[in-house]
Amino acid sequence: MTKLLLTTALLALLTHGSFGQVTKPETYRPQYHFSPKAHWMNDPNGMVYWKGTYHLFFQYYPDGTTWGPMHWGHATSKDMVRWQEQPIALYPDSLGWIFSGSAVVDVNNTSGFGKDGQTPMVAIFTHHNSKMEKQKSDKFQYQSLAYSLDEGKTWTKYAGNPVLPNPGIVDFRDPKVRWNEQAKKWIMTLATKDRITFYSSPNLKNWTKESEFGHDLGAHGGVWECPDLFPLDYNGKKAWVLLVSINPGGPNGGSATQYFVGDFNGKTFTPYSKATKWMDYGTDNYAGVTFANTGNRTILMGWMSNWQYANVVPTDPWRSANTVPRTLGLREVNKELFLTSVPVKELDILKGETVPMKNLTVKGEYDLTPKTKNETGLFKLDLTTQNATDFSIVLANEQGNELVIGYDKAANTYYIDRSRSGKVDFEKGFGKRHTAPRLAVDGKISLSLLIDVASVELFADNGLPVMTDIFFPDKPMSKLSIKSTTGISISSLTYTKMASAVQGGL
Repeated sequence: MTKLLLTTALLALLTHGSFGQVTKPETYRPQYHFSPKAHWMNDPNGMVYWKGTYHLFFQYYPDGTTWGPMHWGHATSKDMVRWQEQPIALYPDSLGWIFSGSAVVDVNNTSGFGKDGQTPMVAIFTHHNSKMEKQKSDKFQYQSLAYSLDEGKTWTKYAGNPVLPNPGIVDFRDPKVRWNEQAKKWIMTLATKDRITFYSSPNLKNWTKESEFGHDLGAHGGVWECPDLFPLDYNGKKAWVLLVSINPGGPNGGSATQYFVGDFNGKTFTPYSKATKWMDYGTDNYAGVTFANTGNRTILMGWMSNWQYANVVPTDPWRSANTVPRTLGLREVNKELFLTSVPVKELDILKGETVPMKNLTVKGEYDLTPKTKNETGLFKLDLTTQNATDFSIVLANEQGNELVIGYDKAANTYYIDRSRSGKVDFEKGFGKRHTAPRLAVDGKISLSLLIDVASVELFADNGLPVMTDIFFPDKPMSKLSIKSTTGISISSLTYTKMASAVQGGL
């Protein structure tokens, strides 16, 4: 019996790493993006930094690999790269399932939840009452609280829930809360069907409606959800960014996240422009929100999937992963402010062998495979050109799969083409070419690519714009080439092997 127990324990140790993932990964298991050990995951929730630990909560269904009654899963990390999956934080109860929301560190104990000198971590989330929904009520979603006095390990739901009842709006959800120093109040940014409604509270328990935004602005191809409001510094001034996820209605199909830049006076958000802007032009960065309590950095993570096909992607025993964490900023182009995002510097801990090249001219095809020699297909590629002309970067394997990333000069767009990237037939709209406008106005191009087992993240022109796409090759994409029919001059190209963040991984 002892021998059997030891064998079982050894098998468990060999199967699961400290990332909450397998050390010998299943097909398509990400190696430096968080994914749950098993079962369904979607929106990141309640992301917060406290006492040296990053907390990631997420929409989670522990009884299947498709969307179901929502819980809050939980993972922690010291560096946002290597994650430890924790026990489920919040379970459904008599008030409903636990939908999306946020978490704050109530350092002034405005809520009164703190005791014996302990600072409360407070989660603000949407209760979704499926029984009321089936009864055709329009008040089946409302906002509630839970708090933790042991740094997120255990949670107590507030006895006075819900703290914000539904006034009669079918989609009334996804509260993102932050302290507003100017107003000396908590501000809740809430998705309310086809617009955003702002509420304020001195104590997280009693909420007052302040204003609405967006019923006649932005994209309205689907329901608005998962908003976020935060300030960013630009040239010594403060501008406010409002993120609004929308499903469907994205620029390349399905779900996507739009944003607005403007002023917020503690009550009302006023945009600088009426233009519709997109945080990520790929199809697989949705419901992204920022971490609370990260000081002078604003860091975002998104759900790396799309509601168009999330329930049918060919992964098992889990579904979905998150994007890498990204540092957000602002940049001005033609007197217009745009949101930028770049990978956090913490990802550098995974960098391995580099292959640098200078002053490379490509006309036709240049095969990088003999120099890179990377069988895992995990890498970072940084490239700067001397001229903005047509070119493509092709990831491939012996099975004939190809993922093509490039720039189309005539259209002035970047693109990712996954039409021949491997498995694409599980959903009719998956295998397509996606595009993003080039916003920079200079004659040079800079690209940074992050490639994991089954994802590509493209950061163009220092994060302006960004594209995120998942793909499912039959074998690792270990072949790499650059193509240009017109000819391209590359000032610098650095290929960097990326290590796995999974203990005992690739």
